Amino acid sequence: MAGTTTVEVPTSDGAADAYLARPDGDGPFPAVLFFMDAFGLRPRLAEMAERIAAQGYLVLVPNLFHRTGPMPRVDLADLADPQRRGELFGRIVPLINALTPELVARDAGAYLDFLAARDDVADGPVAIVGYCMGGTNALRAIEAHPDRIAALASFHAGRVVTDAPDSPHRGVGAVTGELYFAHADRDDSMTADQIATLEGALDAAGVTYRSEVYAGAPHGFTMADTAMYDEGATERHWAALFDLLERTLR
Repeated sequence: MAGTTTVEVPTSDGAADAYLARPDGDGPFPAVLFFMDAFGLRPRLAEMAERIAAQGYLVLVPNLFHRTGPMPRVDLADLADPQRRGELFGRIVPLINALTPELVARDAGAYLDFLAARDDVADGPVAIVGYCMGGTNALRAIEAHPDRIAALASFHAGRVVTDAPDSPHRGVGAVTGELYFAHADRDDSMTADQIATLEGALDAAGVTYRSEVYAGAPHGFTMADTAMYDEGATERHWAALFDLLERTLR
């Protein structure tokens, strides 16, 4: 039975609070780095980490917003009220925008170092999974550390393709591992044209990948604590994730 504890991960900009979920036993276990969505560390993410750990993986879920302090409690009931929703995103969006590619790469190195130093983590590369903005930043992480991350699973990520010179899709040539992308249907943050651009970049770079649109599933479909939750799409996501982990980490 997997359980979750809270740990602190040293980074160059102070400690990052994080969830750590591990299977029973001494290990060593293959490790999974889990990049959160914009709503941050909360019971739903601990529950998801425990489900991954129950399959035999040690899972680290860092607070990507750690530079502003420990993860504050986000009341997702605010999403139902237009005014409070606006206030919530008014607080969150600057935190998302502050995560530059350089900071993401630096932090990812610290998270990887933390895992590598643990006796209960198996030698060799880890896998990374990310949700929403976490998927976008997980792609940046594997681009920055291709020798240390063997696989990426990205679910309902947005802004993977932008016009910016440092758009995440422009860096895929660095990737040596395997990538899996699950896109939400009718997602304004990742349109059909943007998906095609991403796939074109992956093809041109010769990256091993799968890219799938989950028909009818909204952005955020894995998050059972929001109105965007789609049970069928979420079960499909678990199957795809565990298939990828089994093939790349075992």
